[in-house]
This record gives sequence, C-alpha cells and structure tokens, in this order.
Amino acid sequence: MPGFTVAIVGRPNVGKSTLFNRLIEERKAIVDDVSGVTRDRQYGIADWNGKVFNVIDTGGFVARSEDVFEREIRKQVHIAVDEADLILFVCDTATGITGQDTEMADVLRRSTKPVLLVVNKVDNSERALYATEFYSMGFEHTFMISSISGSGTGELLDELVSHISDEEETAELDKDGNPLPKFAIIGQPNAGKSTLLNALVNQERTIVSDVAGTTRDTIHTHYKLFGKEFVLIDTAGIRKKKNVHEDLEFYSVIRAIRAMDEADVCMMLVDASVGMTAQDVSIFSLATRKGKGVVLLVNKWDLVPNKETNTARDYEKMIKEKISPFTDVPIIFISASEKTRIFQGMEKALEVFDNRNRRITTSVFNDIMLKEIENFPPPMTRGYSVKIKFAQQVPTHVPSFAFFCNHPDGIKEPYKNFLENKIRSHFNFSGVPVRIFMRQK
Repeated sequence: MPGFTVAIVGRPNVGKSTLFNRLIEERKAIVDDVSGVTRDRQYGIADWNGKVFNVIDTGGFVARSEDVFEREIRKQVHIAVDEADLILFVCDTATGITGQDTEMADVLRRSTKPVLLVVNKVDNSERALYATEFYSMGFEHTFMISSISGSGTGELLDELVSHISDEEETAELDKDGNPLPKFAIIGQPNAGKSTLLNALVNQERTIVSDVAGTTRDTIHTHYKLFGKEFVLIDTAGIRKKKNVHEDLEFYSVIRAIRAMDEADVCMMLVDASVGMTAQDVSIFSLATRKGKGVVLLVNKWDLVPNKETNTARDYEKMIKEKISPFTDVPIIFISASEKTRIFQGMEKALEVFDNRNRRITTSVFNDIMLKEIENFPPPMTRGYSVKIKFAQQVPTHVPSFAFFCNHPDGIKEPYKNFLENKIRSHFNFSGVPVRIFMRQK
C-alpha cells in the first residue's frame, strides 16, 4: 500500500510527541511538561520489521475556553481521521479518563478507520492497575505503554503493521512493457501547483487519460508529449472545507507525503516571492529520505522585482545553503502562469528519473573508485589502517553502493560524504539521493 499513514491524536500533555519521537527513532518533536507545546505538525517515517509507514504528530490545542477548545480539537481530529489510514488515540493513565478524552472517542467511533487506543505513562504496577479503566471506552485494541521507556511499544507496533498490506500497486506500462515514470507535483499551498498542472495540460492536447484519484484526491494524469510518456500525480486538489485556514498546510503536507510514496521523482514548487521556507525544507528532506528524485522549480519568477544578471545565481546559492548537504539538485526558475520554462522542468524530471535508474557495472565502478580511495585513503581508526578492497552498486530502487573493508565501523560520515562526492563527480546522479554502506570484507 503506497504511503500508509498513521496519525497520533489526543488531548494536550498525554505524551503524543514522546511516542512520535520513539516511533521515528529520533528526537524531532519538542517534548515538555507544559501542555500545547506541539503547535506545528511533525511528520516522519517509521520502520517496524521491514514495514515502513508515515507518522504524523498532531498538536493538542491549548484551551482558551471550553467551547473554543472543543471546536479546535474536533477540527484537528477530523482532518487526521479523514486523511490517515490508522489512528493512534493516546490517553494518560496518570489523569484517568477526562471529558476531552470522551469527546474525542465519540469522534473516532464515528469513523471507519482502525483506531488503536494507547494508554500512556504506564510505568509501574500501580499505574497498570489504574489503566484498566480505559477498557471501559470500548475500543477493540487497547495498549498499555510508556513512551519514555518504550515498554509496551513492541506489541503496539506489531498490531499497527498488521494493518499494512503487502500488495504492490500495479504500475502503468509503456508500449515496451516498462513501468512509466511517475512524477509528483508537490509544494506548499499557493506555490502554483494547480497553475503548473493546468499549463502542462492545456499546452498539449495529446493527453491519454485523466484517472481520478486512486488515493484521496491525488489525480493521475497520463501524458504522451514529444515522444515522452509519463504519469503526473497532482497533489493540488486539496478539498476546501469550512474552517481549514490554518489547517490547509496540514492537508497539503499529508497529500504531499502520499504523492511522494507513489512517485519516482518529485517536482517541488517553491514560491519565489516567499523563498525557501522551513516547511519547504521539511518536505524536501522527507522526499530525499524516501529516496525519491527531486527537481526544484522556483515558481512565480516573473514576479521577482529588479532582477539582475546574478539574481538567479544568488537565489540558487541561498536555496542550496538551506538544503545542504544534498545540493546536487536541478533548480529551474519558472513561471507557471506565463508558461516560462515549464517544459524544461519536465525534461529535467525525465533526466532525474533516468539518473535514479542508473546502474554502473562493478568493474567500471571499482576501476574509478579504488583509484580515488588510493589517492585519498580513509583515516586510521583506533591505530588500525582501514583498507577498502572492493565496491559495487546494490540492486535497490535508490542508487546505493556497498564498500567492502576490514573495519567498516571505522569509516565515519565525513569520509562517506567524500565517497558520495566522488561518485557524483564521475557518474550523473543529479537530483537523486545516493546511499553508501560499509560492509565487512
């Protein structure tokens, strides 16, 4: 199932962010005893027993007054329930069942999505006894856990991944039977995704079909242009709902995550008048962590005032500083409304698709890389010299390379970055993340 998404919901201060950090195995969400710390939505990727899924940490709102609070939290939960495939409903055994928990449980019961009730902060036998009152909420699956220590999370994850099906989606094929490239248009609201899609669609009339969303409002458009054939996944169709002004961003993020899971290459739009924001950097790094090719399209370039010879160059430099260390990414300045350079963007996306599927023969790879390693050998570790004897490309979707050596643990990140830079200088992997693994010889 492409892009299985799990949302963590619950009232403030029950430990949602602590659970989120444990699932994605990094400290990304800020954790504090003060309620309402998580205002921005956090999203990450979790992996349990080889099954990978997206996790979204929703904020519990701070109450101004009871009715405002209920309305806000209801809005948040409705979005999570609409968009996620499974809900983790987190409660706190230290406070017991509160009115807000009951309120949220009512919303979740009306949903058809699977809900796992997670009773948090069960870290001693006395609390385990108190936690039994949560069975009265009537959810089929109830788990007693402690997010901080991790106890009980294994059983929770086993149940969670049992909902992820193994079936692969069927790819659309070209006339030779090869899977068609899939490009996703992603980016923040108002970056111009709809305008770009319309510009591409209206320009040529040789579109084969418009297949309405296979998953929740993403539109798959099958293209045949200039002898090129591909599928375009559009995430622009965000459902307009009442009161989603500040939640529009949340919708678009979940849409972007879903589209990324399906795509080979992400065409990411950045609004030139706003610049590369922290949210853009988050979406970009999520795409690279998922191993997708990326082309950055700086849209609305026609609206940038007082352009000079070096304006584009300086802008590109600023973007690369923000997305480093992975800066080998094509950046194209376009105007979707004026239809300027939009087809150059498509050409680049096809090029990045080819780069992502590039395979290098072991003999050629060894000839080139072992010479580079000889000229600049890895630093010594614990008094031993590290010798790399052999290297090869690993057969994976994302370009990955294994280097076989006598002390794989002795090779640290800076040397891996050196190897990656050398690979990029000899072979064209522009726009594609490259992964490097050290193996015991």
